[in-house]
Amino acid sequence: MKTWKGIILAGGNGSRLFPLTHVVNKHLLPVYDKPMIYYPLTTLMLGGVREYVVISSPAALGQIEALLGDGRQWGIEIVYRAQERAGGIAECFRIAEKDIAGCHVALALGDNIFHGAGMPRLLMQAMSHESGATIFGYEVSDPSAYGVVVLDEHNRPIDLEEKPKVIRSRLAVPGLYFYDEQAAGFARELQPSARGELEITDVNRRYLVAGSLRVTQFGRGVAWLDGGTHQDLYEASQFIKVIEERTGLKVACPEEVAWRMGFIDDAAFERLIDPNPVTDYQRYLRSISETSRRAR
Repeated sequence: MKTWKGIILAGGNGSRLFPLTHVVNKHLLPVYDKPMIYYPLTTLMLGGVREYVVISSPAALGQIEALLGDGRQWGIEIVYRAQERAGGIAECFRIAEKDIAGCHVALALGDNIFHGAGMPRLLMQAMSHESGATIFGYEVSDPSAYGVVVLDEHNRPIDLEEKPKVIRSRLAVPGLYFYDEQAAGFARELQPSARGELEITDVNRRYLVAGSLRVTQFGRGVAWLDGGTHQDLYEASQFIKVIEERTGLKVACPEEVAWRMGFIDDAAFERLIDPNPVTDYQRYLRSISETSRRAR
């Protein structure tokens, strides 16, 4: 049976978010009521992933570890690895090579936010394959700002392009990828691109050439946002705020996800709840616990 490990890439200097990122790693900035990194983490938790490698700059690792710890409180395991400089997304496989040896890998970019009722099913489907890679396609109005995947008439991938000038596809590739154990080997063989980075598109292209790249399209029921700019961060916060206020449910709450996924039991969940909640977040956890006790 294959073992899955998660990589959350939380590197970069967040220059587009200056001055917010002058002393704080951007993945710790709030998206409404939670740190940004909670969103990719809980996305992978919903897929059942319990072992993680978090990669960031040496200066930021201490901040992120202070927030997440070793993950034991949520029934998961987290280790931390440094990316000395901005070397591209695919460099994460080289950095975490010993941690992921022999394992399938679920890679999430630390500033990507996904929400939708069908997400757990899509994640489980992507992780059900014994070999190959799965990426996602999300239709956007301006493909020139993204890496895109081109499909044939049978919805099979035939090409990958980075920020195309000639529009052949409107399917952008979000920062959520699933790979078999070959990914690290492919990344090891890559040469830096013109901008001096190891490109994730080049890893995906290796799977494409081998005929083992799958593309799953996100439907209209799934939202994909990121927090790369001030406007992006504001709009993502507004989106989460509306969803939570309309439904009464929290998005990307690791305590709740860990409990509902069975990573922790009732007693462990209770230990995570403040006995005298003073924030909506704390009161939400308390309400879940009380509702659960009444139902038993």
